[in-house]
Amino acid sequence: MELFRNPNIDFLSKKWFFIGLSLVLSTAGVFSILFWHHIPLGVDFRGGTVVDVKFTQKPNNEAIRSDLDRAGLKGATIQGVTGTNEVLIRLDIRQISEKDLARGKDEIIRALQTDAAPGKQDLNNIGQASLRDYLLQRDPLYLGTDAPQQYSKIARDIVDHRDQDMGGVLNSVNDVASIVPGPVLELLRQEFFTSSFGVRNVDIVGPQVGAQLRRRALLATLYSLAGMLIYLWYRFELIYGVAAVIAVFHDTIITVGAFSLLNTEISLTVIAALLTLIGYSMNDTIVVFDRVRENIKLLRKESFGEIVNKSINQTLSRTVLTSGLTFLTVLALFLFGGEVLHAFSLALVIGIIIGTYSSIFVAAPLLVSYQGWRARRAGGGSGRRSK
Repeated sequence: MELFRNPNIDFLSKKWFFIGLSLVLSTAGVFSILFWHHIPLGVDFRGGTVVDVKFTQKPNNEAIRSDLDRAGLKGATIQGVTGTNEVLIRLDIRQISEKDLARGKDEIIRALQTDAAPGKQDLNNIGQASLRDYLLQRDPLYLGTDAPQQYSKIARDIVDHRDQDMGGVLNSVNDVASIVPGPVLELLRQEFFTSSFGVRNVDIVGPQVGAQLRRRALLATLYSLAGMLIYLWYRFELIYGVAAVIAVFHDTIITVGAFSLLNTEISLTVIAALLTLIGYSMNDTIVVFDRVRENIKLLRKESFGEIVNKSINQTLSRTVLTSGLTFLTVLALFLFGGEVLHAFSLALVIGIIIGTYSSIFVAAPLLVSYQGWRARRAGGGSGRRSK
């Protein structure tokens, strides 16, 4: 399928505009990384605790922040999950002890339990093992040797009903009336209450693990660039690989710089998006370079710049179709995917735009400039040789 029939756009004549745009974007991103927001690393890399909390009603983030501040958890990051009653609360290692990161969950629960009933336990935030042990201790059914097995089943049924059927939050103790025996229900009514929230998930990353993840993320990016350079060196010429890697490095710098300017945290999912974009941008560049190599053999009378320009035009329909459709997909993910996928989809949206134009306006001009320099150095040779 061709969107354009015999296009003849002089892309190389517009290279300085886009190179200038790239310099502006890259410089702004680098200045933000060095002097402003730096690289806003997520808990995955800093170390800390992320707690997913679901409320019975639409949560008020400012009220949550006030409760956390009163409990001494100042500076916590609170992120709402679009379309739900959930929030993600992030505590980094400066807010909690490095030796006991698991305490972050308990401290958040205590801070939010403004409606706690004195002397009672919270049925929305008790674990299965703790509930089983409590029932064993009180033994409301007066069981004998079967007590451990029976109360384990009852505790499991209550927690499963709360987490799976009720979405993680019980509205009242009576919500479990249909799944527990009468004496157990009566005990629960007397000794338990249900808070207005429930902790659905807790992710804990220690500082050493965070440092290790940072190192591995950097190495994964560098290894991917090195591998692509070696491949293009073997498949084409070294300059093709250098030009493509510079273009991809340019894409990565601008994308990371955009995250710094927007002060959006970079998590492991964002690194996955960056590695995806490296491959995507490199693929676009290789398509153009491959057509250049073919046209060198066919268009021997034309200059190298004209060959590159014609090659970009010949692959224009493919570029618009693949990049355009992919962009529409990730844009929908960015707009409707919710807060959990926000950073991941943002990296893809920025990267696809930058990666597409860098293949045309960064990699191709670099290739033409080098071949022109090599031709002048050789005393006016054509500079068209390619493997």
